[in-house]
Amino acid sequence: MKHAALFTPIDMGRITLKNRIVLPPLTRQRSAQPGDIATDLMATYYRQRAGAGFMVSEGTQIEPRGQGYAWTPGIYSQAQIDGWRKVTEAVHAEDGVIFAQLWHVGRVSHNALQPDGQAPVAPSAIQAQKVKAFIQTGPGVGELVQPSLPRALELAEIRDLVGQYAQAARNAIDAGFDGVEIHAANGYLVNQFISAHSNQRDDVYGGSLENRLRFLREIVDAVAAAVGADRLGVRFTPLFTGTDQDRVYIGLVEEDPHTTYIEAIKVLEAAGVAYVSIAEADWDNAPDLPESFRRDVRANFSGKILYAGRYTAERGERLIEAGLADLIAFGRPFIANPDLPERIANGWPLNPLDPATVYGGAEKGLTDYPTYSD
Repeated sequence: MKHAALFTPIDMGRITLKNRIVLPPLTRQRSAQPGDIATDLMATYYRQRAGAGFMVSEGTQIEPRGQGYAWTPGIYSQAQIDGWRKVTEAVHAEDGVIFAQLWHVGRVSHNALQPDGQAPVAPSAIQAQKVKAFIQTGPGVGELVQPSLPRALELAEIRDLVGQYAQAARNAIDAGFDGVEIHAANGYLVNQFISAHSNQRDDVYGGSLENRLRFLREIVDAVAAAVGADRLGVRFTPLFTGTDQDRVYIGLVEEDPHTTYIEAIKVLEAAGVAYVSIAEADWDNAPDLPESFRRDVRANFSGKILYAGRYTAERGERLIEAGLADLIAFGRPFIANPDLPERIANGWPLNPLDPATVYGGAEKGLTDYPTYSD
């Protein structure tokens, strides 16, 4: 077997994973309309990839205001819970493990996606830049648009949102998911509270780093109380450099990203969460994450550490062997190769990804990639 370090079992919370290879959350925009409901086709997609140690679902919005892209699924209605149950049953039939990613985009949205055409919500009324929302302009067609100017959340609304994260976690467990991941990355709502760029509040949720981490802390504690810290992960994007490219959102570079995210990870450690997922810069020729940061993550977090960001099997194995990672996520290769773990283990060649079919559509580019055959 090639890359043996990727194929040793590992305990994560209450689950034993069969390998270290992870399908990360990947937006596919194929939920049923109306209602943003997971479909049989989505169940097939995840079932095909159940050879992963575990999978994290595409981001699933916790409430109607949490949507920033047309056709992404939700997890707040009974129909949505029932739709996701078909997915989890298909995965479990293949002895797979799947977590739900709990998502709220905050200001990375548009009036056209919001209930009654209202403004998106955010920590502060600051418009998102260098990022697009995606709205439907007709049946099955849409366009990328500049996010609308958000309005600042009231204190009572923030506390209500904490409760909505906890309820979404309960919904996910009801739908059969093995656990949940809080999306605190990529410039979305939780990241907006963490970032000094997007959070200019002067109350208990703004100002100092401790205050900017309060929303994260309250959500982590509420979700852990609802479903168990051992069924909880959190995703961050601790970027150390930025890009001027106008593209799908990556996140925000803080003045001191090392301190910001080590303090955020200490929040997770205090709660005893099962894993932290760190999504690295994924644009062409992006610099690697500093090793000093990786070492500090390991020193301050006793749960499992997952890295994602254009990893090869070789690079992921080196990080595991160095003791700096426990799990490695493969995004684009797993879209194009439903049998990716087998291909890695045997050194088989990979199918190329078709970028034109990543978002939206039907089975083409979702469930029609072939498994390997001689």
